[in-house]
Amino acid sequence: MARPFTGRRTAVAALTAALLVPLAACSSGDSGASGDSGDGAKKDTAGSTPSGAASAVPQANLTVLAAASLTDVFKTAGAAYEQSHPGTKITFSFAGSQELVAQVSQGAPADVLVTADTKSMDKARADTGTPAIIAKNRLVIATGEGNPFKIDDLKDLADTKLKVVLAAPEVPAGKYSRQILDTQGVTVRAVSQEPNVRAVLSKVEMGEADAGLVYRTDAESAKDKVDAVEIPDGRNAVAQYPAATLKDSKNAEAAAAFVAWLSAPEGQKILQDAGFQKP
Repeated sequence: MARPFTGRRTAVAALTAALLVPLAACSSGDSGASGDSGDGAKKDTAGSTPSGAASAVPQANLTVLAAASLTDVFKTAGAAYEQSHPGTKITFSFAGSQELVAQVSQGAPADVLVTADTKSMDKARADTGTPAIIAKNRLVIATGEGNPFKIDDLKDLADTKLKVVLAAPEVPAGKYSRQILDTQGVTVRAVSQEPNVRAVLSKVEMGEADAGLVYRTDAESAKDKVDAVEIPDGRNAVAQYPAATLKDSKNAEAAAAFVAWLSAPEGQKILQDAGFQKP
C-alpha cells in the first residue's frame, strides 16, 4: 500500500513541476517586461528631471532677508527663480547684516537669511538651519567718476582733505574695512559711518563723499557713476556670504529649495556674472 501512495506523490510532484516550468518562464518574461518598463520609466523620469524637479518644489510666497550688497543680484536671481518655479513668489528685504540678525531675533516673519559674513550668521544660529556659503566678495575703493582726487592706494584715504565714508563698525563691510586699514596702519577719519555698504556707495555716487570702501560688486553696479580702485588681494579681505533657512519658516521645504538653488549652477552663474566669486 505504501508504494502506490509514494508513486502517486511522485507523479503529482512531477506534474506540478511540469506545470510550474512554463509559469516560471512567463513570470521571468513578465519580470523582464516589467524591468524594461521600469527602465523606460526611469529614462522618462530622468529625461524630465529639470521640469519635474521644479514642479516638485511646493509653491510658496517666500520672504528672504538679505545683505544690502546683494540687492541687485538677488533681484535678478529672484526673477529667474520665479520663472523656473511657477507659482512661487520671492520678496526680498535688504539691510545691513546686523540689522537682519536683529530682525530674526525679534521674530520677524521670514523664510531665508543671507548675510555678508559668517559672524553675523553665527549670531542667528539658534534660529537657522545649517548655513551654506553661496559666494565671496572683496573690497575696493569707490571714488567719484574719473577718480578726480587720483586715489591709488589705501594710504591715500588718510588725507584729511578727503571726505571718506565707511560702513559702521557693526556692519560686515565696516568690519572688513577697518580690518584692512588697521593691517596697513592707515588711519581714516570718516566723515560718516553708514548703516550698510549701499549707503556708503550712495554717498560717493551723489558726490557727498570723495571716497568710500565698498564691495567690488557694489562698485560694478554703479560703474557709470563711480570708479573702483582695486585693492591687492594680499591687503584685502574676503567677504563670505552664508545662506540658511529659518527654523520658524512656514515654507520650510520651499525655503530649502531656494537656498539649494543659490549653490546650484543657475544660481551660481547669476552671482558670478554680477562679479561675486565662487564660494
